[in-house]
Amino acid sequence: MKPNIIIFNPDEMRADAVGHLGENGACTPFLDEMARTEAVSFRNAFCQNPVCVPSRCSFTTGLYPHVRGHRTMAYLLRQGEESIFSELKKDGYYVWMNARNDLVAAQDEKLLESHATEIYYGGRSKKAPGPLPDQKGKSPLDFQAMYGGKLGLDEQGKNYSRDDEDLDAAIGRIKNKPKDQPLCLFLGLAYPHPPYQVEEPYFSRIDRTKLKQRIKAEEGSGKAKIEDVIRANQKLQGYTEEQWTELRATYLGMTSKVDEQFQKLCNALKEAGEYDNSAIFFFSDHGDFAGDYGLAEKAQNTFEDCLTNVPFLIKPPKGYGIDPGISDSLVELVDFYATAMEMAQAQPAHTHYGHSLTGVLKDRNLEIREFVTCEGGRNPEEIHCDEFHAAGPGGTTPYSPYYARHLAQTDSEAHAKGYMIRTKEYKYVGRVNGEDEFYDLAGDPQELHNEINSGRYLEKIREMEKMLRIWLMRTADVVPFDYDKRFSQTMVWEEIKRMVPPEYAEEFQEKVRSGTNKFLIVAECQRRFGMYWNEDNK
Repeated sequence: MKPNIIIFNPDEMRADAVGHLGENGACTPFLDEMARTEAVSFRNAFCQNPVCVPSRCSFTTGLYPHVRGHRTMAYLLRQGEESIFSELKKDGYYVWMNARNDLVAAQDEKLLESHATEIYYGGRSKKAPGPLPDQKGKSPLDFQAMYGGKLGLDEQGKNYSRDDEDLDAAIGRIKNKPKDQPLCLFLGLAYPHPPYQVEEPYFSRIDRTKLKQRIKAEEGSGKAKIEDVIRANQKLQGYTEEQWTELRATYLGMTSKVDEQFQKLCNALKEAGEYDNSAIFFFSDHGDFAGDYGLAEKAQNTFEDCLTNVPFLIKPPKGYGIDPGISDSLVELVDFYATAMEMAQAQPAHTHYGHSLTGVLKDRNLEIREFVTCEGGRNPEEIHCDEFHAAGPGGTTPYSPYYARHLAQTDSEAHAKGYMIRTKEYKYVGRVNGEDEFYDLAGDPQELHNEINSGRYLEKIREMEKMLRIWLMRTADVVPFDYDKRFSQTMVWEEIKRMVPPEYAEEFQEKVRSGTNKFLIVAECQRRFGMYWNEDNK
């Protein structure tokens, strides 16, 4: 039987929130051990958009967000757009997913079902306790920082969240997997997406003294305007370093819980006897500022590594070659689609831009990409592409924790459409409006000093501009594999009927009905009956 395709997808988890990638106090022992013994963990894995919906539309299709306009939170996959889930379902897989839907347009009630065999909608468990009284609202700034702190525990000494419920449902499906079908399981978690809050023991698990130094906004120059506008709106300049430390540690506590949840899923596969025959993918859709650059959460069109560099770990099914450990190869999330489809022995139904990573799994030193990309933002006239207006009449209200970020998107220059192209050594960001960016990552790994106008990197900037331009031309659109008919049956018959003697009319009408190419029919008429036949030349 074909291997199971298991996708564990936490939301908003940056790469350095994994212990073996971060060296910052992160606590993810299960992921660390898996990467050491039976999987490849990609240090240089990058998402294609720094917010949820565009990223998911990208990695489930193998297409870049710009190809079909999937670069906003309010434009999801629609009718006629396949995903890895719909394709594997057609290929005989039993496709299970939870209903954390940041992928398929919901105005068509039946559309989501076309991408899955079973959807777990959840909401069957009692709501988990919120932040403890001594944590919630400690600072009036916590609301905009999306900080909640320590969560309470229920009478069983737990905080059983929606993520926990969805995990248990996924484990239930694994234990009761259809015997005659391989399983494609997609578990999308809410964690570690803000609000930054988690229960014990995860809250206290992170050693605050081991956190690496936070990247401070005031230390940089030439950064994207969107960051300045969000900072002005969030008004977190009054946050103390101690408060930022607690926010960051809480975020890492959330990722520690994610690690344990992933372990539970893998243990369930082992107990069910399905682990060896499973391709297991662990990756996030994008990262999180988590205090870096004086910001909380994320932004739609800024491309620092804390937002674009994500954990990406693959354990192949038994029988695949594997060189376990950390790979420094540059990879993109679109590569997930190509890799999973290959392991599922399924043929993609559309053009895609992913590269299969099976070669890198066998040899971690193999390089498959010269550069990676990310994109986001809008053109000045695309008011419908900002989240403020997409929220509805009047836009996002100040009572939403997203208000600061959404309001910033109403500034056309701040929310300008941008493209990142990144090698291991350099990063270039081009924008349709406002200042471009260029960083020497070897000398400035924190991306603090924009060198676009320094004069020191003119040749390298021109080179990366050309690389970006060629990449955009190559990926601007896709042509479907199936062919459209240029001429209807009526159109063809109206053109040839005067070329066909009455006694042959039924024969040629059948050719038209069968879909024979118009030009072949015309050529046959000319060969058999001359250039033209009509009533006048009988």
